[in-house]
Amino acid sequence: MKKGCKYGTHRVIEPKGTFPQAAWKIDNTMNIYDNEILIDVQTLNIDSASFTQIEEHAGGDTGKIKERILEIVAERGKHHNPVTGSGGMLIGKVKEIGSDLAGRTDLKAGDRIATLVSLSLTPLVINEIKEIRPEIDQVDIDGQAILFESGIYARLPDDMTETLALAVLDVAGAPAQTARLVKPGDTVFIVGAGGKSGMLCLHEARKRAGITGKVIGMGHSDASCSRIVRTGLADVVIQGDAANPVEVMNKVSEVTGGKMADITINCVNIPGTEMSSIMATREGGLIYFFSMATSFTAAALGAEGVGKDVTMIIGNGYAKDHAEISLNVLRENAVLRDMFQKLYA
Repeated sequence: MKKGCKYGTHRVIEPKGTFPQAAWKIDNTMNIYDNEILIDVQTLNIDSASFTQIEEHAGGDTGKIKERILEIVAERGKHHNPVTGSGGMLIGKVKEIGSDLAGRTDLKAGDRIATLVSLSLTPLVINEIKEIRPEIDQVDIDGQAILFESGIYARLPDDMTETLALAVLDVAGAPAQTARLVKPGDTVFIVGAGGKSGMLCLHEARKRAGITGKVIGMGHSDASCSRIVRTGLADVVIQGDAANPVEVMNKVSEVTGGKMADITINCVNIPGTEMSSIMATREGGLIYFFSMATSFTAAALGAEGVGKDVTMIIGNGYAKDHAEISLNVLRENAVLRDMFQKLYA
């Protein structure tokens, strides 16, 4: 077997000198290097912002969604949406482990895993798309993928279905970062709180802010707000358009007595919500942009334009122990587990 770079730079075709995630095109031949893992892929969980963009571009036509997914992978060697810049993650079964890596990993052929690195850097081949489930952004395929030596993963748990675990692990960074950022007594505002990542963040925000804190959840639709209410985790539920910053500012001001949020967590999957998060947050507060639809240029220049001194954090999809933290949310919260089972599994 050929020797490869632990970060996968040996797979980069264009432009040379970049890492696989930033590359336009990577080598997706499935002959593995000595430090790679070959995976037989079962399901792709497409990033929400990416799937929403593809679905809108296809006019909701499932056939055209399939064509676009295949087109992206054929063009780039990975599922890296050129519009949103995002990918997703996958579950599958380990087929082969490179000779150099075999003695340094606890994995073995046949293990079922979820990759916790983005599809936007993962060499991928799709032989067939078997089923598309647009309501949960999941795509069942016959295909293979490569996990680099530096790639992180999680074994699929025994106490929940694979599709349920996949739905949680896809957004594992959000609740883990929320657990890290929220302190007792904080007022926490979660934008998109009725979505997959938003509901997990509600649990951690409620848990960490405690009885002296306040959790505000915002959803756009009646269905989203209803889900927030059913969780029982929000002190206040507001309905609004996250792309309308004046509306959001006024509603948050009303429910906080003008104090605004100490921490805002943005979990929406549409663009144009940066200013709503900024205006909902107090001077000196903190904003966590988990959404891959975020324009960090718009966020930086928007805050500058209104003279708002806030700390803004890029939504890193990885946080230490994020897989276990996120899966444990469903173990701790029977209501959320039941909702996730019905919605995503």
